Amino acid sequence: MARFVQIVVGIASAPGALGATLIASHFSGSVYTLSFESTSNTSGTLSITSQTTGCGTTPGWIELYSESRQLYCFDESWTGRGVISEYSVASDGRLTLTGQAKTTGNTVHGLLYGGADGRGFVATAEYTPSTVTTYKMPLLGSAMLQLEKFTMAQRGPNPRQDVPHPHEVHLDPTGKFILTPDLGADIVRVFKIDSNTGKLTACSEGKADPGDGPRHIKFWKSAAGRQKAYTLNELGNSVSAWDVTYPSDASGCLALKKTQMLSTYAPGKKGGPTTKAAEIRVVGNFLYASNRADETFGSQQDSIATYTIDPTTGAISWLEAANAYSYYPRTFQFNKNGTLVAVGGQTSSNVAIITRDPATGRLGKLVANLQVGQKGRAGEEDGLSAVVWVE
Repeated sequence: MARFVQIVVGIASAPGALGATLIASHFSGSVYTLSFESTSNTSGTLSITSQTTGCGTTPGWIELYSESRQLYCFDESWTGRGVISEYSVASDGRLTLTGQAKTTGNTVHGLLYGGADGRGFVATAEYTPSTVTTYKMPLLGSAMLQLEKFTMAQRGPNPRQDVPHPHEVHLDPTGKFILTPDLGADIVRVFKIDSNTGKLTACSEGKADPGDGPRHIKFWKSAAGRQKAYTLNELGNSVSAWDVTYPSDASGCLALKKTQMLSTYAPGKKGGPTTKAAEIRVVGNFLYASNRADETFGSQQDSIATYTIDPTTGAISWLEAANAYSYYPRTFQFNKNGTLVAVGGQTSSNVAIITRDPATGRLGKLVANLQVGQKGRAGEEDGLSAVVWVE
């Protein structure tokens, strides 16, 4: 039985309040639907409205497709087997399991790609097996389509770089390429997509610096059409900017060239021995990156680094560190109008809703805060794993 909790920051919601739905996954095996209500962008409430299972033993990542109201959950099970689960999202946010496929486990990220509608196949990244795997839709009864196993000639400079560790499968804006930051090999792998068959063909990689440990990647485009990508480097506690070059014909590959790197801490400061950057987001001409275990704002109060993006060149500059109102912020996502951000604290196992000024890019006050499920242990794979807005 779910335990329903409500925490209020500021003025409690009143009739006529604005409402929103969020979904959060927890490493314990549960997926929660949350209700957020606010009278303004500075006060509101969060509450759990439903709870379900079905995403294996260790739900690690969730991906929402708003148009079809489908949620995909990827099991990070470390037992040598896991699942990908598909849910339909009702108007009240309740989830109904509609499909499932078996996996080899340890999936840390996944998404849909290819086919006539861009959702004909599923790609996943497996951290310890050092693999990227694909499946054909629909999930019900789906078997593995392709498995790419990675190796490297020697260990990296960081003790965690013992083998390749792909950490994400990210679709480029054209939908023709999948990019996979590899924390173990210090590269960003690039794959060309055959939209009809779902087959992935490896292209030349983007080369990160030794010890960077790239984890996630996001794209940005200037008004004049200049394309950039930005990686979050978990081991280096940094973000990197990359020039993106598209091929002149359909047979070519997307190419990456690293152009810049900045710390996820203010100039003159650095993280400690247990700090590790986690997530990256781009909103307009602003870039955000979360830091885990830095406690910049006090005990168990970590930070989100904020950067400006030059609207012409795509170069990034440090703006500020903002309070994440959580401990080990593994995941965060902005709402569609960019006025709020939902932060998922992994170890604190909370969802924090924070204001954002779209003009300045700065994050502000805590609007609402809710513990979801049992708290985790610092540095362990437990607690809250992901959070998304349902919009």
